[in-house]
Amino acid sequence: MDSYTVLHRALNEGRDVHALSFDYGQRHARELEVAARVCSALGVPHQVVDIRAIHGLIDNSALTDTSRDMPEGDYGEENLTATVVPNRNMVLLSLAIAKAVNIGARRVDYGAHGGDHVLYPDCRPEFVDAMNAVAGIANFEPVEIHAPYLRSSKAEILADGLAMGLDYANTWTCYRGEQLACGRCGSCRERLAAFAANGVADPLGYFSQRPETAAQRPEAAALLQPEANNGGSAGDGV
Repeated sequence: MDSYTVLHRALNEGRDVHALSFDYGQRHARELEVAARVCSALGVPHQVVDIRAIHGLIDNSALTDTSRDMPEGDYGEENLTATVVPNRNMVLLSLAIAKAVNIGARRVDYGAHGGDHVLYPDCRPEFVDAMNAVAGIANFEPVEIHAPYLRSSKAEILADGLAMGLDYANTWTCYRGEQLACGRCGSCRERLAAFAANGVADPLGYFSQRPETAAQRPEAAALLQPEANNGGSAGDGV
């Protein structure tokens, strides 16, 4: 959701966008397929960077180790910490900066948002500020890391995207990466809460949903069926 919205925001600014996705051996690799479809439909150049060679360096996470149970429930210290991939965003941003320098771009757009600040160190303003400082001196040409939603909630990001007329059937959020979203992992629950806060139904298909969400929205049962155009965007990531 975040990257999908950031992508369209950049396009609406008239930017010449080059999209990057990264295959680091994540169990939710479906986000890569979704990102490819989104970018193809938009006519945006899209590169999937295969960095699976580093998987053994970052496999101490429920997102990269399929033998570990995926935490369920709303984000809290235990289940959110289990989904931290060691140093992931520093690695990915470094590669994105390299791409920017290589093609003469001056900005890298990054979908970090305020709801991730509590426990994800690489989504905090201090991290972005530090990476920006490095990006300004690491090459002959400085590159800016632009994180427009750094102090926004997921609900606020969704509201911005809805105002742009975006179809969030073209996004993928679930950490499991199966045919339907699970509706139980922290990422799904945060997404569903954002839709509920905006008073609209999530167009994705779900295996299950938060009981309180289904109880509040009778139409939620319809979300248990897959959509014909069910898809999503990486990211967390285009």
